[in-house]
Amino acid sequence: MEQYVALDVSLQKIAVCVLNASGRVVIEAEVASEPGVLIAFVRTKAPHAVRIGLESGPTSPWLWHSLKSAGLPVVRMDATMHTLLCPSVQPNPTEAMRAG
Repeated sequence: MEQYVALDVSLQKIAVCVLNASGRVVIEAEVASEPGVLIAFVRTKAPHAVRIGLESGPTSPWLWHSLKSAGLPVVRMDATMHTLLCPSVQPNPTEAMRAG
């Protein structure tokens, strides 16, 4: 029952997408850009998360540290670098998070 969580972070809100092991979206939601709110959401809605993908950017360091401190399996992904290296291939967050 593995779950994967993808985050799209902005200053006001965080878009959260929870995928099952086969890559099917099971939950899409937006939460406030506050670590405590996100941590509570993940623990409630994705208790079996094996990877939480957080795209590298100016807002990611504070969130990454908060998620790590809470014991959540967060990894940072650099989508920009992937696009530069392979512009004809769209990134697949599920596969990137599985690779860990």
